[in-house]
Amino acid sequence: MNKNTRGSLIWLRLVRFTHQSNLLSNEYLKQFDLTTAQFDVLMQISTYEPLTQCDLAEKVTVTQGGISRMLARLEKDGLVERKQEWKTKTIFLTTKGREKLNNAFDAQLTFQSSFFDESLSDDEQKTLYSLISRVQKNSEEKMSKR
Repeated sequence: MNKNTRGSLIWLRLVRFTHQSNLLSNEYLKQFDLTTAQFDVLMQISTYEPLTQCDLAEKVTVTQGGISRMLARLEKDGLVERKQEWKTKTIFLTTKGREKLNNAFDAQLTFQSSFFDESLSDDEQKTLYSLISRVQKNSEEKMSKR
């Protein structure tokens, strides 16, 4: 336990940053009546629609059960629509969902970017982006081998 590797320390920092960023984003997104998870789900649907609930669950950080509950709420709020096609349910944004996402999108991007813009130079951001992209690619390769 005393001998932490640099990799484990980096991982812990990333986990802490992600947690803190999500907490701050939840506060920030209240003005749009959204949570960070809901924003992420709406973004993924907007990007990949139509998609199945299973495909959506793979793209977000919400469990399969959590996705079901969240989609039920988003559907009740008129933000998403689920269409049954034989055994498959596909998910779409409604006009209201698209408008809500559009209203929050630029503000949320600016808010998230501020964490990096306020603490890193342009060159440092480019380096960090390159490094974290390599780490992410490695994790995706490990996922595909499962």
